[in-house]
Amino acid sequence: MSDCGDLQAAVAAIRAGRLVILPTDTVYGLCATPYHSEPAERLYRLKGRDPLQPSALVAADLDMLFECVPELRGRAGVIARALLPGPYTLVLPNPARRYPWLTGPNRHAIGVRVPVLPEPAAQVLAEVGAVVATSANAPGGPDPARLEDVPEEFRAQAAAVVDGGPLPGIPSTVIDFTGREPRVVREGAAAAADAINRVSAALA
Repeated sequence: MSDCGDLQAAVAAIRAGRLVILPTDTVYGLCATPYHSEPAERLYRLKGRDPLQPSALVAADLDMLFECVPELRGRAGVIARALLPGPYTLVLPNPARRYPWLTGPNRHAIGVRVPVLPEPAAQVLAEVGAVVATSANAPGGPDPARLEDVPEEFRAQAAAVVDGGPLPGIPSTVIDFTGREPRVVREGAAAAADAINRVSAALA
């Protein structure tokens, strides 16, 4: 497990716009500050990820999420409060077209997460507020459940690495709520049907 020095190194690196590897509630993630385009672009280049592919804004808590995307109110706010914190990535309306370097070609929608993080990463996120995160694996590679599953190239180029021990290894469930009906983008760590039922009850 990581010590306080590792955690402060991760906080400093994120604030400086550098890349870090953090444990999440699902898999190890490659993370950077979401507030500027350059760190996100470095993250994409290291992973070999298509720059038009969306990435999630991961917030420390709901208050920080609503601070990052103030337009998440009304229906979108009810949806977020019904499912978060939890192992979900929610695609919600982004009418102000915030964080265009994270959204892919559809700037009117944004993927958001508020995970229940293991303690090392929770401390880091509490200090930095939010990150952009994608699983710390090569495109098409296995989801990293252990730090040693993260490609050596990623660990070598990250400014800080936080070890959270073994993780579930199943990525978040992704649900798009921008249309008239929810659309399951990826079935993952939690059942999408249960999430949709919870949202339906909250909106009723």
